[in-house]
Order: sequence, then structure tokens, then C-alpha cells
Amino acid sequence: MELKHLRAFVTLAEELHFGRAAQRLAIVQPALSMQIKALEEWLGVRLLDRNRHSVMLTDVGRLFLEEARATLHQAQHSADVARGLGRGETGRIRLGFVSSVLPELLPTLIRHAHQRYPGIKLELKDMPGPDQVQALKGGQLDFGLMRLPAPYSGVQTQVVLHESIIVALPADHPLAAHSIIEVTELAQQPVLVLARRYAAGFHDGLMRAISEHGGKLDIADELGEFTTMLALVSAGLGIGLLPQHAGRALPPNVVSRPLNLGDFRAVTGLGWTSLDTAVKTTAFNLMRELFFN
Repeated sequence: MELKHLRAFVTLAEELHFGRAAQRLAIVQPALSMQIKALEEWLGVRLLDRNRHSVMLTDVGRLFLEEARATLHQAQHSADVARGLGRGETGRIRLGFVSSVLPELLPTLIRHAHQRYPGIKLELKDMPGPDQVQALKGGQLDFGLMRLPAPYSGVQTQVVLHESIIVALPADHPLAAHSIIEVTELAQQPVLVLARRYAAGFHDGLMRAISEHGGKLDIADELGEFTTMLALVSAGLGIGLLPQHAGRALPPNVVSRPLNLGDFRAVTGLGWTSLDTAVKTTAFNLMRELFFN
């Protein structure tokens, strides 16, 4: 049995007329008759009753019609999937990310990917940069949105986001009355920062910029997530230093103010090891279009 036999049967079952069915199939009537006969012989059943004046489905033919349609539909779907894979429009992309891309950058990527490439499934994994690097090298991730600089051998990176630093404060904190906070005003305040082991380049750069602006921090705690930091700020356990995008969704009773660090910016980048499949290339090109400067 071949797919052409099923197409011939389904078309004839819909038309119940050899001439019209052959015309739809762009074949001659004798060829259609031979295909129907071959299908019935292969199945060992009669699917159609026909004479000079009419064509009718048998009981078996009526039941088989739905199965034939389902088979043709699945065959077409399989062909579409294969073509989509070849064009990079179908497949799976495993993307790691850090929390500060959640408010804006990640939703932008998801929205455009869904609109333009609905056949690509994004599998999202929230994890710190060092874990992303290991997952990229081990083949568990295709791309990672991580904090830079991240000089890891074997991982290529490209900047996608620059962010200024903000101070998250309880709403009733005295510094909340300031429109901009100077580094020196952080003295003797319990400060919450991102732990170095989660983003060494970001942590070192921030500490260096604070020192260069005459600041000296009283670090109350070093944390692994900015969401945890904001929860502690909301509880009144300190003030937090974090990139601007990470403070887009503040908890109750927390406000943010810019920290004057001159030209210093936190940097987020895209990391990857190879573009060895069509779907990876498609995803990379989309992110390059959306985010690369």
C-alpha cells in the first residue's frame, strides 16, 4: 500500500465519481481504477461498490475512509516537520537565563519567537551564570543569558543588555527621599549584594566602581537571587544593590532609586558553544536581530 493509493481512495470516496476524482488527482480514469483495485487487493476487502451509473462506499469503505484520512494527515504533518527542521523553523531550544532578563528581555524574545517561529519550542531554565556555562559545555543548554564579563573557555558571548545600578529601599527609608543616591551615602547602611560565586565579573566590577567613587560598603549579606534580595529589603533587613531591570517588579513597600556610579553598567550577554543545527542558527539570528547592538 502506498500513499498514492490512499489519496486515490479518499478522493474517490469524496467525489463518488471516477471522472471528477481523476480530474482532482490529475490522472486518467484507468490509472485511478488500477490504484483502487490495487488497494482493495492489498487489503483483501472491497471498499467501493461501482457500476456504470454509480459509485458507493461499502460499510468497510466508510470505516476505512477515516483511517485513510488520518494516515494522510499524519504523513503530511511528518513531511512538514521534516521541512521545518531543515529550515530551522521547527525544533527545541534550551535557554538558560538570569533573573534580571525576566521583566523585559525574555518576554520580548518569547513573544517574537512564538509569532515568527511557532514550531520552535523554548525550554527555559532559570540558573546562575556559572551553572549555565557548565550546562552549555555539557550539552544541556543551547544558549544562556548570563552576566558578563564571563571569560569561560569554549563559550562564546555577545552583549545583549547594559543596565545602570539601582538601590532598593524600604519605602520609609530616609534615602528614599533622594532622587539619586551617591555612593558615599551608603556608608553604615546594611547592604545586600549578589554573591560573587554567582557572577564574579559583575560582583568585582560593582565593588570596584563603588570603591572608585569613594564608597565603602557594610555588606549585611551576599545572596544568590535578586528576588531574595528584594524580599529581605521588603522585610526591612537592608538595602539592595541590583541592576535596573532586576528591579522592574518590586515587592510591596519597596522603592528604587538610581545609584550614581558614573559610566559603570551591569552587562548581560548571550552565551553559546556552537551553532551546529538549523534551529540553533534560527534562534541565534532572531536574538541577534532583537538584542545585539
